Amino acid sequence: MGYSYYFLQQQLREQELELVKMSTAEQQQAAIGGDWELVNTDGKTVTNKDYEGHWCIVYFGFTHCPDICPDEIEKIVEVTNILERDNSLPKIVPIFVTIDPDRDTPAIIKDYLADFGPNLVGLSGSWEQLRVILKEFKVYYSKGPVDEDGDYIVDHSIITFLMNPEGKMAAYFPRSKTNIEIATHIRKLMKSYKQIYKTS
Repeated sequence: MGYSYYFLQQQLREQELELVKMSTAEQQQAAIGGDWELVNTDGKTVTNKDYEGHWCIVYFGFTHCPDICPDEIEKIVEVTNILERDNSLPKIVPIFVTIDPDRDTPAIIKDYLADFGPNLVGLSGSWEQLRVILKEFKVYYSKGPVDEDGDYIVDHSIITFLMNPEGKMAAYFPRSKTNIEIATHIRKLMKSYKQIYKTS
């Protein structure tokens, strides 16, 4: 079990390293995103089409995560708040997608996200539905060892994705990026995107 767990952790580190190495051009060409169908915290079925026309910042995690996921979700909230202070920018939708649907029901996600603020969108679904979006976003995930109390951790990619209004990946942000760095980069992308459509 120990060797298997170490191997999975190594796979995770290698997958994230490959993302970090990608150039901007490679990011734009990466087939990240696509068609998917999930359930929001009100129990309503939603698809990727519901978010087209909006900038979205997407993070995959789970509510039982002890520290990393709360830190990253808090960072996303801070990024959203920074961007909202600039009235010249469009609204951005912060989205949390669970990678642990066995425990993360819509109601549990709703309560969990309420601690971070009112604007976070939480999405869950069946394993069949989740596997589709995880594949589309190339998110690595693996259930870790189960302890004597039946609890477990889910290893997963710690990457935040920025999707443009066309539903295409505009950028990704590893855990090392700060809220200021992310907000600054997103602001530049939003302004350049807006300018392209003004001149087209």
